[in-house]
Parts: sequence; structure tokens; C-alpha cells
Amino acid sequence: MLTFFLACKYDWLPHKSKDEPRIESFLQKNGNLHPKRYTYVDVKRMTKSFAVKLGQGGFGAVYRGNLHDGRQVAVKMLKDTKGDGEEFMNEVASISRTSHVNVVTLLGFCLQGSKRPLIYEYMLNGSLERYAFNGNMNSRNLLSWEKLFDISIGTARGVEYLHRGCNTRIVHFDIKPHNILLYQDFCPKISNFGLAKLCLNKESAISIVGARGTIGYIAPDVYSKQFGIVSSKSDVYSYGMMVLEMVGARVKNTSANSESSSQYFPQWIYEHLDDYCISAS
Repeated sequence: MLTFFLACKYDWLPHKSKDEPRIESFLQKNGNLHPKRYTYVDVKRMTKSFAVKLGQGGFGAVYRGNLHDGRQVAVKMLKDTKGDGEEFMNEVASISRTSHVNVVTLLGFCLQGSKRPLIYEYMLNGSLERYAFNGNMNSRNLLSWEKLFDISIGTARGVEYLHRGCNTRIVHFDIKPHNILLYQDFCPKISNFGLAKLCLNKESAISIVGARGTIGYIAPDVYSKQFGIVSSKSDVYSYGMMVLEMVGARVKNTSANSESSSQYFPQWIYEHLDDYCISAS
């Protein structure tokens, strides 16, 4: 009976992963940066055993929860991967260095074996994609042009802060509607830093291995090189593609066979500007 109980307990506890020592070492070196650390039991309690699922992203599912002080939070459960914990460390390292109205706040995290929840402030209005990019043209009317303008300006300020306002420059590499969360009064906040890279402010370029981002938003230099040196301007390109969608001048195309990330952008504008002006008149 005792053996059965111990076996059940072991199966319930998060198993230790191979990359956990590496992540623990990273957390110790950056102890003055990262937010509060929770146990997995705490996370299950605050989410009521993950009762309310808010959505699903490329890096994992998001659940609604509540802290002890009553604040609502969004708990992002990173997927179990065979990698080296890069997504987890990217999120903790990058967001912990930020403090800006247009960048989402990381309130806490958990590291127990393969369980790696990240706890964020709760965004009542969901993501920008929910309002203007779900394929239903009628939904575009939910946000006025003035509100879309404010969202675009707020997002631009967030990107500028990541590139110039932090002690360490942060290149996001995945600016898109799904990663722009909307707070009270639809204040935009940049989220999902799993692909982010850090570099010194005096450096204008960073080295990457493998293309980063989402097809349809990736800058041509990032898409074509796969590895090498790229600049923070790749975020500006992704932002521009997103704004084109916001004004209806570009239809999202994230197909794996799409050439939208390998096209020469000025040529694309030249070929489509007249058509857009006619349709908008």
C-alpha cells in the first residue's frame, strides 16, 4: 500500500528535466531581475486546477487565475519541449528588464521539472487579433479608426522602448496582432517574448541561428538568412505589416507556402497602392 502511494505521488509531482539545472543557474545569476517565484501547487490553486482556458498559442496554453490579493492573472503554461529551456529564459530575462505601459508585466513564474508556468497581468480585452483579424469583416467595426490609431501608436511606443528605452536592447522577433494584448480602454501591450533576443544598447545588430517569427510578418533579411546578423529593424518591418492589416490594405497570409516574407516590400507597395486607393475611395 505504501509503495502504491509513493508511486502515485511521484507520478503527480513534476519530473525533473535535463535542462532544469541550466535554468536554475540562469535564475541565480539574474536573481535581482526576475519576479516572484511560485510553486506548482500555488499555480494550480490560483487557476483552480486550470479550470478556465483563455487561449492557445505557439508556446502553450493560457489560463485565467487569481492571486491572493484578488488580482486576476493570465497563466501561460509553456509546452514541454526537448529544447534547452530557451523560451522560458527568454521570457523571464526580457520582460523582467522592462517597465512600460505598452509592454505586458510579468508578475511571477514557476520552475518545477517540466512545469514552467509564467504569470502575467490579465488583459480583459484579449488580443488585437480577436477584434480585427478573425476573417469577419463586420468585426472590424468593433474598433473605431481612432481606437485603431491609438493602438498603433501605443504599440510603436512599446517597440521603441524595447529597442531604445531599456538598459539592454530587446528585439522581439514576433510582432503581430496575436501578441498585442489590450488592457483597459484598449491600451496595447506587447507580449510573448519567447523568441526575443537581448543585445547591448551600443550594438545595432545581433546574431541569430534559424529564422524567428511568423510567416507573413518576418522581415526579408530574417526570413532569407536563417542565420547571421540582423538588426532590430526587423521588428519595425513586422510592425508595419501589422499596421497594413489594421487599415485593411493587406490580408493576412501565414501559409507555410506564402512568399509574403520573401517579397521586396517597396515593390509590393508599388504594385498594390493604386488598387487600395480605389477600393478605399
